Amino acid sequence: MASPALRAANAYLASVDLSNYDPTQSKLMDERCILVDEQDNAIGAVDKKTCHLMVNINNGLLHRAFSAFVFRPSDGRLLLQQRASEKITFPDMWTNTCCSHPLDDFDAEKEEKAQLGVRVAASRKLEHELGIPQSQTPVDQFQYLTRIHYLAPSNETWGEHEIDYILFITKDVTVNPNLNEVRDHKYVSKEELQAMFEDPNLKFTPWFKLIAREFLFGWWEQLLKHRDANGNVVASTLGHLVDDRVIKMA
Repeated sequence: MASPALRAANAYLASVDLSNYDPTQSKLMDERCILVDEQDNAIGAVDKKTCHLMVNINNGLLHRAFSAFVFRPSDGRLLLQQRASEKITFPDMWTNTCCSHPLDDFDAEKEEKAQLGVRVAASRKLEHELGIPQSQTPVDQFQYLTRIHYLAPSNETWGEHEIDYILFITKDVTVNPNLNEVRDHKYVSKEELQAMFEDPNLKFTPWFKLIAREFLFGWWEQLLKHRDANGNVVASTLGHLVDDRVIKMA
């Protein structure tokens, strides 16, 4: 039996028109996200449009996501992206390297053991959004750190309500952005990112601000302290920091 949140979502779905949005972004709303409960147990799947409508979010609809952070090994700088103006949710905002969803459309992305599904999804979306070849982001080199549960509106119509897996990877990557996804990108140091947060002219995605506020700078400091024999930072050195709880944030 469908949950009350999903029944309400299905009833509302037909009334939302995507014709005024970018057609490529509108088509992506057909992808099917993995619905979860507050303990991150998979309970079904529904299209991305349904998942991201605030009327459904306010009725409790919750889905699985990931936030990937790509660091340059030689200097530990973090690759940021600015979301494209065409994006339906959170357009033009700066954020971590890539934020998206494992999809019910792909069996490999539903695999929960060792966070395999979200790792596969992260590699796929880094290529889709930033043109980074999947060969440069091996699934087994993503360092999982924790999961956060958060809710954030983008506007009156759209928002996010996710259990978000945080993944770090330290790789030299080739970036060729998809301009329908990414307006701008750059590598930053810790200090440069802190200065960006203080700039009133810049806007950031709410999940990125939450992760930065609670975790990012501490993890980043640990990453910079532990280097391999070649002087490179290595994401796996953060393995001792893994917290497998679902951390609810506001």
